[in-house]
Amino acid sequence: MSEQLLTVKGLFCERDDRVLFSNLNFALHAGEIVQIEGQNGSGKTTLLRILSGLSRHYEGDICWRGEPVDEVREQYCRELLYFGHQAGVKAVLTPEENLRWYAALSPSINAHAIADALWQVGLRGYEDVPCHSLSAGQNRRVSLARLYLSQAPLWILDEPFTAIDKRGVAAKEQLLLQHARRGGSVLLTTHHELGIQGPVRKINLDQLAGTST
Repeated sequence: MSEQLLTVKGLFCERDDRVLFSNLNFALHAGEIVQIEGQNGSGKTTLLRILSGLSRHYEGDICWRGEPVDEVREQYCRELLYFGHQAGVKAVLTPEENLRWYAALSPSINAHAIADALWQVGLRGYEDVPCHSLSAGQNRRVSLARLYLSQAPLWILDEPFTAIDKRGVAAKEQLLLQHARRGGSVLLTTHHELGIQGPVRKINLDQLAGTST
């Protein structure tokens, strides 16, 4: 049995007097990819924001490597990569500068790795262009380039395939699979039908609103 990384117990969330999910329980193990499903408004993004520490509007327990997240917050943040709906890049910086800023705390990430990450997401030739001059899709690809640099074991990804063409989607799917094979874990939402060759466990929030699991 692989190591249990993230554990969720009895998670409850209510928004605008509507229960999004109640008594939600699941565990995420090393080497596992889990897809959160549900209709629009079912709480998928809310759940990922809770698990990434961006929202505190919940009840229940979240543990990382067997310890309550609140007690190991610094370690958890170091071992987590969150990718949300917003690109999360600094508009006045170039793609290369954004990635250098992201990699500042990881001495093993060098200029070659950053250049390769930008090439992987199709931004070769745009390294020195300020992000405010790039399209929304290109800015999103700058953010996606972090996946090629990340050494975090846990990836929490909210619609990572948005504004990516078929070739790019296939490349990102392989990246997620490689991350899992290295012992990392992935929790994601997507409207895209995953073509990953391997087991992807699914959790459907539509079936869990106000119920036990």
